[in-house]
Amino acid sequence: MGVETYEKQLDSFDPKERRDALEVLIEMTEQGKIKLPEPGYFVNMHCHTFYSFNGAGYSPVKIAWKARKMGLAAAGSVDFDTLEALEEFREAGTKLGLKTVSGFETRVFVPEFAKRVINSPGEPGIAYHMGVGFASSDLTGESSKLLQGLKTTAQNRNMNLLEKVNSYLSPIELDYENDVMVLSPSGNPTERHICSAYMTKAELHFDTHQELAEFWSEKLGVSADELNLPNSPQLANAIRKKTMKRGGVGYVQPDPDSFPNMADVNEFILASGGIPVFTWLDGTSEGEQDIEELLEIAMATGVEAVNIIPDRNFTPGEWLDNEKCRKLYEFVGLANKLDLPILVGTEMNSPGQKFVDDFGSNELASLVPSFYDGAMTIYGHCVLIHTIGIGYTGGWADHHFDNRADKNKFFLEVGKLADPATYEKKLKNFDFSAEPEKILKKLKK
Repeated sequence: MGVETYEKQLDSFDPKERRDALEVLIEMTEQGKIKLPEPGYFVNMHCHTFYSFNGAGYSPVKIAWKARKMGLAAAGSVDFDTLEALEEFREAGTKLGLKTVSGFETRVFVPEFAKRVINSPGEPGIAYHMGVGFASSDLTGESSKLLQGLKTTAQNRNMNLLEKVNSYLSPIELDYENDVMVLSPSGNPTERHICSAYMTKAELHFDTHQELAEFWSEKLGVSADELNLPNSPQLANAIRKKTMKRGGVGYVQPDPDSFPNMADVNEFILASGGIPVFTWLDGTSEGEQDIEELLEIAMATGVEAVNIIPDRNFTPGEWLDNEKCRKLYEFVGLANKLDLPILVGTEMNSPGQKFVDDFGSNELASLVPSFYDGAMTIYGHCVLIHTIGIGYTGGWADHHFDNRADKNKFFLEVGKLADPATYEKKLKNFDFSAEPEKILKKLKK
């Protein structure tokens, strides 16, 4: 079988098939049949996998393989309300020589901004939020309960939404267990999975293309010519907009009790050895226009890094004539001033999104050093929290570093030095008493 066949198997829902396919591809590289470039300076630290929703159906292994094949310096998996990808992604990174970070994304409530929209359109006080850098997905005690609670809340919300949308799209109706849950390998489907299931169900239901076109055009209020039937990103987005987003038939306006407070989620992330991450949209909402106040609140409750999706924050060729591009530069400048590591990525949770940002563009080229340093800093944390149980947050870092700038310098150096294939062996004899200088000395050998 050829390379493409094994690459396709990387997305199998069967873990053994994924592992076996990766082993074959690695063997092909060792035989010189596939050439992998040396890692450069580009990164994608925000990749959703098929454990929540990936627009191309990519598994954690597939993302790791593509990242290494494209010469990325590092990659990060981020899934909604689950850490399911963590061990698989790290294991693939170890085998491929790819630096990896894993985390989750969820929504939280920020009481101080209860009347201001932040980064969840039309939903005052609600914010998308992240935690990254966990040592394991096997959380215990209250941490396990909170993460499971986030997942359960999301699934209950999906089922309530489905009941309303089924009524609207009848006779195209979905069964949550048989039509939706099967689309996610870990039983963690999202709204995008539901859209995919509706497209498939409708395509099977109608006998002719004309009947299908008339159905969707009537239900969505959009010309069939714009939907690229029978199955397309355009159709999925139209379904989601009409039935699930604000103003849609299945939408329920969240209130302060719909999501946990940011402070509580940050407390859980920190207790689990992770790093709370503030996610920035584009600086245009009422809440993000008060960005310094918002960041002050976020940092006071434990936020230690920020996340940006650069690709949606500039228009090629417009440079700083574009408002979002100006705000992007302003936000990067503020994050650097506050010594907050920056994680960037493309999300990949919608078909058509890039695998890696256009870092060679005029708009992003000068920001690459900040993005690279942020990725290496958080990877440095992952290395130490995984092997020694010490990290960017917690008592060890507080004891050894007087300020955030010094802490960043150390973890950045760890991230640059730590080879995915060898760092565990080098650091196996270290414990909580480890001195920063000795860790760096060992990694340099």
